[in-house]
Amino acid sequence: MKNNKKANKIQLNKEEKIALLEQEVVLLNAKVSWYEEQLKINNQKRFGISSEKTNPDQLSFFNEAELASNIKEKEPETEDITYTRKKRDKKTFEENYGNLAVERIEYDISEEEKICPECNNKLHQMTTEITRTIKIIPAEAVIVESIKKIYSCRHCEANNISTPIIKAKAPNPVIKGSHASPSIIAYAMDKKYTSAMPLYRQEKEFSNFGINISRQTLSNWIIRSSTDWLTPVYDRLHEYLVKEKYLHADETTLQVLNEEGRKATNKSYMWLYTTTKYGKPIVLYDYRTTRANKHPKKFLEEFKGYLQTDAYAGYNNIPDVTIAGCFAHARRYFKESLTAVPDETSLTHLSATKGLGFCNELFKVERKIKDLLPEERYKKRLEESKPIIDEFFDWLNITKRQALPKSSFGKAIGYALNQWTKLKMFLEDGHIEIDNNRAERAIRPFVIGRNYVL
Repeated sequence: MKNNKKANKIQLNKEEKIALLEQEVVLLNAKVSWYEEQLKINNQKRFGISSEKTNPDQLSFFNEAELASNIKEKEPETEDITYTRKKRDKKTFEENYGNLAVERIEYDISEEEKICPECNNKLHQMTTEITRTIKIIPAEAVIVESIKKIYSCRHCEANNISTPIIKAKAPNPVIKGSHASPSIIAYAMDKKYTSAMPLYRQEKEFSNFGINISRQTLSNWIIRSSTDWLTPVYDRLHEYLVKEKYLHADETTLQVLNEEGRKATNKSYMWLYTTTKYGKPIVLYDYRTTRANKHPKKFLEEFKGYLQTDAYAGYNNIPDVTIAGCFAHARRYFKESLTAVPDETSLTHLSATKGLGFCNELFKVERKIKDLLPEERYKKRLEESKPIIDEFFDWLNITKRQALPKSSFGKAIGYALNQWTKLKMFLEDGHIEIDNNRAERAIRPFVIGRNYVL
């Protein structure tokens, strides 16, 4: 009897072990699938096409017949072949280069050559032939000597105790005691922050001009000028920025060398704030050492209105600020889920295609109404975009039960549902954009050049 109980206990343990092993296999398979998805997404980001444009024919592959069918249309008795070719618009020379100065060089023949070789009569000018080329004049450095004439009175020198001295007026130096001019400082700043050319390379470039300017000197010029001249301009622009009703915001990481109290490997953040296309054109950067919520709160202390962001929680809970979401990010998640599941016959791929299709339809409406006034955009969105939004929301709530939360498709659905109130905010006001691409475009030049540490 005891041996039977012991055998049952051993058998039960074996069954439990088998169940545990089967459960572990399921979990491991789910992890492997997740890692495969991430690998495919990362490879696409690294090696694939960066454009997020979608060929509509690809999305309608499986429901092409349903989309193209029209039972009322009669079949043609003869085959009709139509071919339309889109002609590329060619801009004229004046449209492309009309803002450039023109240097004219005339070429003529000698007086002897103006005699007809046949009858020896004088030739007359029939017409001219004009060939246009673009000439580049490399940067040129010159010394500017500011000579101020100083006057005094000889009569006072001979007869009075004091002699008046009158100086001619001239512009004050941009940095006292320095050889720097506004143009050379602006040149160095433009090279560094617009063209991403670090100062050590500028030092070499200046040496090619025959000028010896060290990177330390260039650094001093930039810092002094930023503090003395550009900070008041920045502060004034900030005053105008926070008076707007609609803004975009974004942030990105960077590393800064030789920052007091911090290691060079520490991560810092560059925050960006910009107006919409309907407001004054202002773009401001705000460097901070963290990504904490206190930074946008402080920067937008006097702002009251709509702020369009990429769903980062750090922008939440700012007083008097309503957050609008970014449908480009929602669309991107569905696009990534298609990359992660390349099998076009799988249920996940078909569902992700459906989600991406909703996003594409919304952006299609936006392209049609982009040039309308905000009031007209608002009306058109209610007519065309709102039905798509309502259908999209119902589809998300039904489809979320079919998707694994940690999969790329589940992540796309989760993002859309979690951000839904912010994503549909563009329906409330024609001034609000459907995405935050304006801020992303504004911060892109900085991102491209940040490999050269500040």
